[in-house]
Amino acid sequence: MGSILVTGGAGFIGVNFARRSVPSMRRRVVVLDALTYAGNGSSLDGLLSDQLVFMKGDIRDTDLVGRAMAEHEVDCIVHFAAESHVDRSITGPDEFLSTNIDGTHSLLKAAKLAWLAGDGVPHRFHHVSTDEVYGTLSATAAPFTEEHQYQPNSPYSASKAASDHLVRAYHHTFGLDVTTSNCSNNYGPFQFPEKLIPLMIVNILHGKPLPIYGDGMQIRDWLYVEDHCRAIELCLEKGVSGEVYNIGGNNERPNMEIVEKLCTMIEERFAADATLADRFPDCPAAHGKSNMSLVTYVADRPGHDRRYAIDYRKASSELGYEPSETFETGFSRTIDWYLASEEWWRSVMDGSYRDWLEKNYSTR
Repeated sequence: MGSILVTGGAGFIGVNFARRSVPSMRRRVVVLDALTYAGNGSSLDGLLSDQLVFMKGDIRDTDLVGRAMAEHEVDCIVHFAAESHVDRSITGPDEFLSTNIDGTHSLLKAAKLAWLAGDGVPHRFHHVSTDEVYGTLSATAAPFTEEHQYQPNSPYSASKAASDHLVRAYHHTFGLDVTTSNCSNNYGPFQFPEKLIPLMIVNILHGKPLPIYGDGMQIRDWLYVEDHCRAIELCLEKGVSGEVYNIGGNNERPNMEIVEKLCTMIEERFAADATLADRFPDCPAAHGKSNMSLVTYVADRPGHDRRYAIDYRKASSELGYEPSETFETGFSRTIDWYLASEEWWRSVMDGSYRDWLEKNYSTR
């Protein structure tokens, strides 16, 4: 059995997949990551070994990808690497199109060359995508199924839709063994604090404003990252070549409810642990005040989709997938992780995590 190449393996979902897969898989995991602003090599601390190898590199470098596949005898690619923040795609779409479309095509070309030459070798290319490719739903519409028409509404979702089509094309045209998963909004440990949940947690602790787009009633299905990673493992194990699987968390909630819950749960932790007031003196809860006092409504972003919802019955029936974490348990685990991992998120915010590569590889 060959190695698994995990692209974007130092990013949020990728690092959770690497941390989950290394102990359970009896094969080498090769993490390829360009370490852009959201890639944090320190998140892999404690994992680097003969079984997990880190390579700094860009997925758009097809020759580099090919060399990595040959050197480590890669027969499986799990493709996470992507520019993924919708707001950034609105102000700077070029990098999203380049990384998400050209980068995916680069991987597909390298995989085709490595796996389909001659008699070919058994392989799997798993492409990780998003429910945002389906567009937006009304309040009463049925959740997205795998047959839902693609209607991307942002440069980010358009770039992911294009990458999905490329993966499909390489399967139908060249016979590449592929699966694709379209997931709902992930949350959990190691998420870069520009996304809603970690941003709100960190801002609450610092007593900073909690910016709410529009009326805050945009609805998302919230998926705990470990549930997502387990679903990907099931795709690799049981997924049918050429098929698409929607992965959801069964947790449809408006953004405002998310913020309210975070505020309340952090207040409960301050009430139960007096040391938190010393660690985070600027948090309203440190002074017995409501964290909701920090809520600030701001203008909605252009083209903001109103509702996403995932129908994951196909993944359930064909793969045996069911989310393990509820809204309550997943949020509790996430808040507790951020409270226990202050050094990690502070290093992310001050940029010192970027020293990780030099510290870890300068003597190697």
